[in-house]
Amino acid sequence: MATSGSSAGAALISLPVHAIAAGGDGVGRLADGMTVFVPRTAPGDVARVDLVERKRRYARGHLVELETAGHGRATPECPHYVTDDCGGCQLQHVTYETQLAAKRRIVGDAIRRIGKRELDDPPIVPAAARWGYRSKITLSVSADRRRIGLHPYDDPQAVFDLTECRIASEPLMDLWHRLRGHRTLFPDAVRSVVLREDRAGGLHVILRGGEAPYDATPLARAVGAAAITYWWEPEGGAVRAIAGERRGFPALAFAQVHQQLANRIRSDAVDALGPVAGRTVWDLFGGVGDTARLLAARGAHVWSVDRDRSATEWAQTQRPPEGAPAGSPHYVPARVEEVMHRLPEPDAVILNPPRCGAERRVTETLARWGRRGLGARVIAYVSCDPATLARDLRNLEPFRLAAVTAYDLFPQTSHVETLAVLEGA
Repeated sequence: MATSGSSAGAALISLPVHAIAAGGDGVGRLADGMTVFVPRTAPGDVARVDLVERKRRYARGHLVELETAGHGRATPECPHYVTDDCGGCQLQHVTYETQLAAKRRIVGDAIRRIGKRELDDPPIVPAAARWGYRSKITLSVSADRRRIGLHPYDDPQAVFDLTECRIASEPLMDLWHRLRGHRTLFPDAVRSVVLREDRAGGLHVILRGGEAPYDATPLARAVGAAAITYWWEPEGGAVRAIAGERRGFPALAFAQVHQQLANRIRSDAVDALGPVAGRTVWDLFGGVGDTARLLAARGAHVWSVDRDRSATEWAQTQRPPEGAPAGSPHYVPARVEEVMHRLPEPDAVILNPPRCGAERRVTETLARWGRRGLGARVIAYVSCDPATLARDLRNLEPFRLAAVTAYDLFPQTSHVETLAVLEGA
């Protein structure tokens, strides 16, 4: 839809595409130098484009047809990507090599432009599994409850009916094939359906929405498979397990959806701290304690903080790793910014905030710690958003940016994980 002052409805333009932007849109330039973002285009394309929105500094376009297919273009493997314009992936139409190059550039550009740090585009670690890797998928329900699936990339209010997601794990898709024929047994006014595979292979169905009392027993009986836990989150209420096994890994606690590569990132972050035996290490936004246990196994006194009480409670049930100092790891269920002043002074920090990045009080506290300069100071910052990482790097001015590595944790999408290592002066 055109905005006021846009050129929508004018003659189509021919646009050479030279790059991919954060978010996955192709990037080209008009003759006057204005940048144009066009979804579903690839580097090297010459695209016939309708300008649907024009701002002072940039414009957005809609791909009408390809005049020339570029060197970076590939044939999408998922039918939903083409027939339903699925927005769950953004980059199936480009080659994997082009995806990796784009993500390197996205990380490097954000750190240079927003973070004001000098940096070449960083190296990237590719994913071993490019398909079938996701251990969690969230499906939306249409207002008439006739369709359960994902949104088209250009219409976030619409929902198409999902039959197969190529990036979701095989157990999740097997579960969806069992579930999708029994939607009449879901709660009334259900808004979304979350499918999750935990690290022990257990499967979870989280149904969100509805107000009347709900019994999932008929649904569990109809699906008929073992090792499934059914959860319900009614409107305004807390999530509760209502059928199935009702045990194991907390279904709503954060865990990376690509476990294999997540393990590599975690190991690299811990390695970046150097020897930690006998040292005090903060594990901020520590989740279910995976990083904390790895640090404790190397002899560190670990303080792991996360606001999700279900995550820290589950972490406390796990046996301390061999070689861990007495009492380590310590798990603190709280907001990071509210308890940092109560923790013992660290020798090193691992920072792994959500996509919105670290709250300003967190980076200010770490900056003060860096300025004190008592011994070697190092932060391993694991980020899932280059822009918020770059913003936080500006706020961590006392630290030198020693190394940056990108990881393709989410193949076929525009998302990229990054490890930035910062050292005190």
